[in-house]
Amino acid sequence: MDYTTLGRTGLKVSVAGLGTGGGSRLGMRTGKSTAQSMALVHAALDLGINLVDMAEQYGTEGIVGAALKSVPRDKVVLCTKHHDVRMGKRVAPESVVAGLDESLRKLGTDYVDVFYIHSVRPENYDSTMQITVPALLRERDKGKFRFLGFTEAGPPDPEHNMVARAIAEDAVDVFMIAFSMLQQNARNAVFAGTLAKNIGITCMYAVRNIFSIPGRLAEEMKKLASEGKVPAWLGEKSEPLDFLIHDKGAASVIDASYRYVRHEPGIHVTLFGTGDIGHLQANVASLLRPPLPAADRAKLTELFGHLVGVGMESGEVRAG
Repeated sequence: MDYTTLGRTGLKVSVAGLGTGGGSRLGMRTGKSTAQSMALVHAALDLGINLVDMAEQYGTEGIVGAALKSVPRDKVVLCTKHHDVRMGKRVAPESVVAGLDESLRKLGTDYVDVFYIHSVRPENYDSTMQITVPALLRERDKGKFRFLGFTEAGPPDPEHNMVARAIAEDAVDVFMIAFSMLQQNARNAVFAGTLAKNIGITCMYAVRNIFSIPGRLAEEMKKLASEGKVPAWLGEKSEPLDFLIHDKGAASVIDASYRYVRHEPGIHVTLFGTGDIGHLQANVASLLRPPLPAADRAKLTELFGHLVGVGMESGEVRAG
């Protein structure tokens, strides 16, 4: 495993992070038993992964907590998150704090390393900063978590407007950001600022339905070509990104997707979720491979660098 420092937090983290949500939720969505899900967490640790990403809504904190009972607390970086707005209604800060306490109980720990406010939308940013953040900082000062973070809302905020404000105000120490071969705009909108301020970045959306479900990429390219957003030839191919697959390039589109994100300046941890140990091993192998050839990266920027919001589905129905 390769390790890096998560920005100014100083946390030493694996470049691969185990996500416990999305379409798999450690295999829970595909019928895996608790024992099998715990075995997946152990397999990730055996591969050198030391960062596990969770959330109240995923329902996986208890499984992770059980899996980590025999693991020294300082050997793993635990991240979890809670919404402070649900269905358009603000959640009382007391409820967010109670949720944090419940997460600690399920995880069997006195603290988490990063506590995110989940899916902060631009329209909620001011009230989050005025109402939720002060309450959480008091809990941080009690030792319940070490660093505060925001995760962006993804599809509702594809231009990263919330994060841009939070960077300017130096609001938090860690962001979870959407970035992929088809959604590259964080390079200028986010990473220029976070690199300057040494803010930690964990990355979601490296691989979603558009790359993992057969036929989805070709379908999307056909649509984008018809709208004049990508060259016509991309809409005519059954495998639009096959130019990435060659002896000195990627082994597959999935392999290319992970390598593209992992070596992007500004990204510290690339997150992925899975319920299968074979997929876990393959994903880690991709993340440990060298960057894509410079010519291939340049081609991806030329073709897709202008796109906004492409491939940003929730991942709840993601294959694999």
